[in-house]
Amino acid sequence: MKEYVPTIGLEIHAELNTKSKMFCSCPNDPLQKQVNVNICPICLAHPGTLPVINKQAVEHVIKTGLALNCFIPEHSKFDRKNYFYPDLPKGYQISQYDAPLSENGYLNIGNTRIRIKRIHLEEDTGRLVHPKGADYSLIDFNRAGIPLMELVTEPDIQTGKQAREFAEEFQLILRYLGVSNADMEKGEMRVEVNISISPKESKKLGTKVEVKNLNSFRVVEKAIDYEIKRQKEVLMSAKKVIQETRGWLDKKEITISQRKKEEAHDYRYFPEPDLPPMKFEKKEIEKIRAEIPELPNHRRLRFEKEYGLNGKEVEVFVQNKELGEYFEKVVSELINWSKSNDFFKLAKLASNYIITDLQGLLKKNKVSEKSFLITPENFGEFVNLIYKKTISSKIAKDVLREMFSSGGDPSHIIEEKGLAQIIDYSEIDKIAKKVILNNSRAVEDFHKGKGNALQFLIGQAMAETKGKVSPDLIAKTFKKLLLPG
Repeated sequence: MKEYVPTIGLEIHAELNTKSKMFCSCPNDPLQKQVNVNICPICLAHPGTLPVINKQAVEHVIKTGLALNCFIPEHSKFDRKNYFYPDLPKGYQISQYDAPLSENGYLNIGNTRIRIKRIHLEEDTGRLVHPKGADYSLIDFNRAGIPLMELVTEPDIQTGKQAREFAEEFQLILRYLGVSNADMEKGEMRVEVNISISPKESKKLGTKVEVKNLNSFRVVEKAIDYEIKRQKEVLMSAKKVIQETRGWLDKKEITISQRKKEEAHDYRYFPEPDLPPMKFEKKEIEKIRAEIPELPNHRRLRFEKEYGLNGKEVEVFVQNKELGEYFEKVVSELINWSKSNDFFKLAKLASNYIITDLQGLLKKNKVSEKSFLITPENFGEFVNLIYKKTISSKIAKDVLREMFSSGGDPSHIIEEKGLAQIIDYSEIDKIAKKVILNNSRAVEDFHKGKGNALQFLIGQAMAETKGKVSPDLIAKTFKKLLLPG
């Protein structure tokens, strides 16, 4: 049986965050629900109208290219891509062909370098609406003319999982840069896959098939895995794979044929006559480069090194940028509370409570990471109180809930509600003796060597004190009182 090797490339479209559309002053508002209100004679292609280039959109693409290690050519231009579709009012799309804004970059996914062929700028089309049960379609032109960035990779991707990871990391980079929300559920980012397979020993690539408009990372991976399997079955049955465009049918989790694949020459590209060519000075490019913030992979490496966090913890703070920024503000407060040898322990403790307890409260109460009441100063104090064993982990949860609802200072909450941990050794001794006296059966089991007996006694002491005693300290006290010598 022949072994087949897949060759996979991606084309990813992302709508850019700009105030206005690509070539006119209409609002760029993809969330507008009322149809055909963000439109004008320019984006509807009325005769005699002329487009004007959106400078911010151009800068967004250049910034993305720089973040992805691309070369930014000195000269660039727009072209007409000619094709008919009902939601394309001009009868052509203003795009870029042979002089894109960015080219020849890369993004590392694990140990694999995925080369980026180009990142160019174009305008989005309108949106077709298909009323249920009707034999016609309607067109909403609100989206027509929105700035659309397209990234094209080289065919360096080998699996559906790798393609998914590339798309996820690209989305994250766009959000860090602030150039696009890239929300796939809202149609702000769409992925298309080019895939072929060929015998492992062959130097010739197989017939390329395109799967269009994939709207989730899960679907990107599943569509590729399905298409590899489908094309293998075609070749193994001595048939030929047809060059075509296919779509994804989510209910059946299969791809289906849509139309014969077009080639570039079918679009009859030529330079856009209504827009001037663009030229960029080096100082303009360097100014944009200086605006690039810390990117996800650099944050991963820094959080591991500076705070001693593990990979899973780091990934939470990388994926959730606002939560990561909050963590760093808390840590900056902890520096004031800690000695140098305590810092990593405090940072780890802060990370645990932010990722588990605080995130749990945010999700439960449907509050965003930008708007909850606990200040970094108060959270830092809260972590320090736990670390110094002023409060137990059980009490800490109660204190955090109160801080979350009121925004209060943890020390004041502990004082007002009498939640401070018992640290008086004579008091702890008294509590332990009372628990021993009331639980003779558990004491007997302890002397027989039953391991869970001590845990039971600790639990009784915690209940007696409403969590105000350290489990470690009460355990030591029980052992001192129950063990001979």
